[in-house]
Amino acid sequence: MIRKLVLLAAAPLALTACATNQGVQGAAVGAGVGAVAGAVIGNNVGSGDAQTGALIGAGLGAAAGAVVGCQRPGGCGHNPNNANHSQLYWDQYNQRYWYEDYRDGSTWWQNGEPRTRGRR
Repeated sequence: MIRKLVLLAAAPLALTACATNQGVQGAAVGAGVGAVAGAVIGNNVGSGDAQTGALIGAGLGAAAGAVVGCQRPGGCGHNPNNANHSQLYWDQYNQRYWYEDYRDGSTWWQNGEPRTRGRR
């Protein structure tokens, strides 16, 4: 039982290495942390069902983590409605679109992957 819970919590954290943007990373970390918290709370409250608590915690944690991750610089990619994002520019060498984040001057590929670091 404990081994299953550890694997359930560790899997999303391990997948953050494969994440391509802040939103996916935030969702994976949130799912891992939520699963652990949900298992502990579910085991200690109510009927003592840690598995149900872990599943609920993972779902809520993933949603919260995705929201927080998308609000970081680079977030979930270019959003024309975000006042912090410039218009898209074409990079002829890499054959990709990029934009500037006005908050720190860093540039990002259209999908949210970092292109250059901003001034510190």
